[in-house]
Amino acid sequence: MNTLKFDLIIIGGGIAGLWTLNRAVSAGFNAILLEKDTLGGGQSVRSQGIIHGGTKYALSGVLTQASNTIKEMPQRWRNCLDGTGEINLREVNVLSEAHYMWSKGSLGSRMTTFFATKAFRGRVEEVSANERPRVFQNKQFKGSLYRLNELVLDVPSVINNLRKHVENRIYQADITHAQIESHDNTINAILFPTHALRLEADNVVLTSGEGFDVLAKKLDIRQPEMQRRPLHMVMVKHHYDLPTYAHCIGTGSKPVATITTHPCSDGKQVWYLGGNVAETGMDRSEQEQIAFAKEELATLLPWIDLSKAEWSTFHINRAEPKQSALVRPDAAYAEKVGNCIVAWPTKLALSPDLADQVLPLCGQPSSHADTNDLQCLSVLAKPETAKPIWETAFC
Repeated sequence: MNTLKFDLIIIGGGIAGLWTLNRAVSAGFNAILLEKDTLGGGQSVRSQGIIHGGTKYALSGVLTQASNTIKEMPQRWRNCLDGTGEINLREVNVLSEAHYMWSKGSLGSRMTTFFATKAFRGRVEEVSANERPRVFQNKQFKGSLYRLNELVLDVPSVINNLRKHVENRIYQADITHAQIESHDNTINAILFPTHALRLEADNVVLTSGEGFDVLAKKLDIRQPEMQRRPLHMVMVKHHYDLPTYAHCIGTGSKPVATITTHPCSDGKQVWYLGGNVAETGMDRSEQEQIAFAKEELATLLPWIDLSKAEWSTFHINRAEPKQSALVRPDAAYAEKVGNCIVAWPTKLALSPDLADQVLPLCGQPSSHADTNDLQCLSVLAKPETAKPIWETAFC
């Protein structure tokens, strides 16, 4: 049996795991990543790709801890996208350089007062009529429109760019089917007998999202606990060329709906709906959720005829560290248990912040890099990048 020693083994190949792997290798750690299925196939590829700056978390009119925690992320990602950041992401497909926020006419004064405060200078700017995205250029639009300092990215291209830099350190393997040697909260080895592999690591980093539940039982990790925040997302495939990236705000503290636009392989576009539409949809059937979404869009964008559009929905759980009342955590989370590091980014945008938290918990790089021959891992397959959910939903 071949024994290989690593500074860290990352379990879970979403954007959080891939980002951490890139950062670890750059810092001199001997690290590999194991993914049981496809890269990004859990939460990553089902996200809307928004690199939030925290504005939507402050719709109550007060800057919250969540909005302050995430406010630096757009610029950090932009640095990576132009090749000057911690990871070179110059080949990522940027769907939109900005996300927008709009209101119906009755709420315009509220937005103007709210965004005029010093706290939001540099984060948002009002958009004049001649600069509006096409979807808001219709004469029926009477509300206010603001441009947020937030990017929208094509998530599969992010995954492919991240994997490109560390391809030789990514492998397909399910440790729930492996043999685990452990003692006193320390994992001594992960064994794959059918491949004659014994993997030892100073640290095992769990960035497996919802898959943490199964791993926690396998590894006998009782704290921290995980929570699931369920969403019922809606997809609308239409014939328009109307790329739309925007939150619609109402009278509450959350967006009424969040729309992002994604390309389909057949050349059409898909509107992907989150926000309150998704958060309140868990008690609705697929047909009821579609009917609800149709009614919402007809109210919010009445000049857009979606009568010939295709509609579909799916359920997704956002996996996070457990909070009281199942509220959304304010920041990325990493905690060391024995030699395991349990990590959740809580938002796609916070993946860089998660790596910031994980790496100091790993200690210093060792000399393992000088003794390992990664060729022994060639007996393991390479995971594919997950396809967007809409590519299968509308087949």
